Amino acid sequence: MGQGESAEHEEVDLVLIQDLSLKFMKECPSGALHLHEFKRIFGVQSTSEEETIYIETIFHSFDTNRDNKLDFMEYIAALHLVLRGRLEDRLKWSFKMYDTDGNGRLDRQEIKHIIKIICKMKTKNTDTHMTPNEMCDRIFELVDENHDGQISLAEFMEGAQKDEWLMEMLKLDFNASGWVNQNWVKKTP
Repeated sequence: MGQGESAEHEEVDLVLIQDLSLKFMKECPSGALHLHEFKRIFGVQSTSEEETIYIETIFHSFDTNRDNKLDFMEYIAALHLVLRGRLEDRLKWSFKMYDTDGNGRLDRQEIKHIIKIICKMKTKNTDTHMTPNEMCDRIFELVDENHDGQISLAEFMEGAQKDEWLMEMLKLDFNASGWVNQNWVKKTP
């Protein structure tokens, strides 16, 4: 029974990815998805600064060749990560999103920046008694093993798997597959 359910879930995911691929081709006949289209598809209102920053960060994290558009392969890779990616892959992606200067290490400013966005966007924040600064301090206490004031990818990966609270803060998982289904599938003709 478990294998059947897994195979059925995998088949549904593949059907969804295929459907989303067809929608991409229909919505983006040029073969490129630009930031303004990405925002429109995901229903980002210009009045929500946090959501705008977050969606721009997501967009740029998927734009691997840095040409300010998602081509079909970048789009498919993004869908695969969001809908079917392993925890390790999603953590690496989260690290990339946190690492805004691209130096391969996270400093306190980068962590605080994303935490502030997360706190404003998460509807279910279990640590409302903690400020972004306190959350950042806790993350560094739990993750920065060599106490150099920066978090490497290895520290990030290891630390995220040590503590449930930390995992929730670091993996940037906002039910992404539900978001894709709700915003992309329903909003495209």
